[in-house]
Amino acid sequence: MFQTLNIAKNTLTESLRQPVVFIIVFVSGILQILSVWWSAYSMGYRSEPGDVTADDKLLFDIGLSTIFVCGMLLAAFISTAVLSREIENKTILTMVSKPLPRAAVVVGKFLGVSAAMLIAVTVMLTFLMLALRHGVLSTAADDPDQPVWVLGMGAVFLSLLISTIGNYLYSWSFPQTAMLTLTPLSLAAYIGVLLLSKKWEVQPIATDFKGQVLIACLAMTAAILVMTAVAIAASTRLGQVMTIVVCTGVFILGLLTNYFFGRIAFQNEPIATIAESWPIDPLHDTLTQSGERYGVRLITPPEVELARGMQFLYGPSPNGIGTSNDWSPVTPPEEVLENDLFSPDTPRAIVILEVDDLTLTIRNIGSPPAKVRRPPMPGDYVFAEPTKINPAAAAIWAVTPNMHFFWLVDAVSQARSIPLGHLGLIAAYAACLIVACLGIAVALFQGRDVG
Repeated sequence: MFQTLNIAKNTLTESLRQPVVFIIVFVSGILQILSVWWSAYSMGYRSEPGDVTADDKLLFDIGLSTIFVCGMLLAAFISTAVLSREIENKTILTMVSKPLPRAAVVVGKFLGVSAAMLIAVTVMLTFLMLALRHGVLSTAADDPDQPVWVLGMGAVFLSLLISTIGNYLYSWSFPQTAMLTLTPLSLAAYIGVLLLSKKWEVQPIATDFKGQVLIACLAMTAAILVMTAVAIAASTRLGQVMTIVVCTGVFILGLLTNYFFGRIAFQNEPIATIAESWPIDPLHDTLTQSGERYGVRLITPPEVELARGMQFLYGPSPNGIGTSNDWSPVTPPEEVLENDLFSPDTPRAIVILEVDDLTLTIRNIGSPPAKVRRPPMPGDYVFAEPTKINPAAAAIWAVTPNMHFFWLVDAVSQARSIPLGHLGLIAAYAACLIVACLGIAVALFQGRDVG
C-alpha cells in the first residue's frame, strides 16, 4: 500500500503539470461564461418550484454536459500520458523492475489520475455553480450578477498571478500551481457569492445554495471517475488516440444501452399512472405489514378495469423494472380481504380493497405479508401483469456501463427530489464499474511486454 500511494502521489504531480489539464479547465470555464448568453431560449417561468427554473434549465443541461465531455477527454489525455507514454518510452521499467506488483502500478496510476481529475472537476463544477447563481441573461436589460463576476474573475486572476510569479521567481510549474491555487480560490469565491446577494447585501448562505444541483454534480463526478478507470484500462495497451476512441465508444454505448438492451430486458405495459398516494393510517405508512392500507389516486382512468380483489403492481419505470411489490398468481377470494388477512392459506399480495372512480384503496395481505420495497409514490406506473424478463438481454444490460444512471439533470429540471440514498446507489454502482475496469487493466498490464 505504501508503494501504491507513492506512485499515486507522483502520478498526481505529473498529471497536474501537464498543460492540457489547465487548458481544458480554462476552456470549460469560458464555455460556462458563454452559456450565460446562449442559453436564453425561454424554457419556462422563474416562478416554478425547483433549484433550476426557466432558461436556467438549459444552462444547467449545457453546463453539466460540457463538464462531462471535458472530463472524459481530460481522463484520456492524462491516462495515456502517465501510463501509455511511460510504456512506450520504457520509463515504466524503473518501477516494474523492482519487487513491485504490476497491480500496484495500475492502482497507483488510477488513484493519482483520479485525484487530478477530482481537482479539475471541482474547479469546473464551481464555475457551473457560479453560472447558475448568475442565471441566464435573457434580455439586454438584465443586470449581471456583480458578486459572481468580481469574486469569480478575481479568483481566476489571483491564481494566474500567483502562478506567473511562482514560475518566474521559483521555477514552479505554471499548470500545477494554477490548478492547486485555483481550486481553493474558486471554492472561496463561491462561498463568498452565497453570502452576498446580487446587490452586495449579506444573506444566509443557504439562500442561493442549490442542494439538488450539487447531488447531480456529484453523480456526474462518479461517471467521470468511471471513465477514468476505462481510460486507464485502455492505456495499458493503446496509445492516446485509440484510448480516446475507446472512451468515446464506451460513452456512446453507455448512452445507447437502454435502447439496445434495457427495453428488451424488461417488458411490461403500464395501465395507469399514480397522481397521489397517502397512508390510510398515518401510524402505519410503510405498507410492509399485513393489514396496512394505502390510498392511491390515478391521473387518468386505467386501460384495464380495476376491481376489488385484483392485485396492485406498481413501479417507477414504464417497462416494469423495479416493480416495488411481489406478484402472486392467485387472486384472493372476497372473504379474505377483510377477515383472513393473516391466515397461512391467504396468498401474500398487495390487493385492491376499494375502487371509487380514480381513487383506490390498496392493502397488504398474507402471512407473511407481501414484500414491499416502498409504498406507491406519485409518478409511479401501475401494471396489470408481472414484468417479463429476458435473461440474456438483462445480463448484457447489467454489465454494460450505463451513463443514464449518472445523469440526474432531468430530475433537477422537473423539481423531483433526489434522495441521498439514491446517490449512495450511484456511488456503489460506480465503484463496481471502477473495480471491474481496474481488474481488466491489471489483466492487460500483467501480460504486457514493457522491456
